[in-house]
Amino acid sequence: MPRAAAAPRPSPRKKTPRESSSSASGPRTLAIDIGGSGLKALVLGPDGTPLSERQRVATPKPATTQAVMRTLMKLIKPLGKFERVSVGFPGVVEEGVTKTAHNLHKSWEDFDLAQALSKATGRPTRVLNDAGVQGFGVIEGRGVEMVLTLGTGLGCALYVDGKYVPNIELAHHPFRHGKTYEEYVGDAALKRVGKKKWNKHVQRVLEQVQPIFNPQKIYLGGGNARLVDFPLPKNVKLTENIAGLLGGNALWKDEPLPR
Repeated sequence: MPRAAAAPRPSPRKKTPRESSSSASGPRTLAIDIGGSGLKALVLGPDGTPLSERQRVATPKPATTQAVMRTLMKLIKPLGKFERVSVGFPGVVEEGVTKTAHNLHKSWEDFDLAQALSKATGRPTRVLNDAGVQGFGVIEGRGVEMVLTLGTGLGCALYVDGKYVPNIELAHHPFRHGKTYEEYVGDAALKRVGKKKWNKHVQRVLEQVQPIFNPQKIYLGGGNARLVDFPLPKNVKLTENIAGLLGGNALWKDEPLPR
């Protein structure tokens, strides 16, 4: 299995493009996060510092490959120069090819996203599951660490000593009352049952995964993580949603992931 090293934690303060460009040396990375409800992008310096403001637009409906690609090209136009592209994608990814996309469109099945974006931007491109990229923005790189993202669906990523274990799709595993994990804590569930009951659902998910994976740390991210309002276990930490972009440099470290 290819290896990927944990990315260094970026500075919490965003530098202006002028500040950053004058101090950065090395390749700049265009980081893209494709989500069921939003598309986000920014440019990272070689040390993981943002060199641009984060751009966000709504994910087109229907979220076909063509519609998303067109929207991404408009999204990244004002971001300036970059030498490589990293993408977080909400589904199984194998060597740059998207295999599943439950919250987008069936046209993503077996779509070579890495090749398509490389051709469109003229820059080498690597693609990883979105929770996997988010984890590289926050993990410590020691022991077993887990990332769960609460958004349109449920993202999951697992790491052992900073090495990513690819394509663990916990979201679609049966969980409770005939529902999968995603059906239990995804955005549709939040809207259906309300914030109070949804928090109980999230708490049950944490209680379930702890004795299965036994992680030293669990990082809760995604757009709906801000709604979590119950006392978290000592090994669980909330992370900012921007982590889904800040981990982009890690796709190019150590022995890089294919494509």
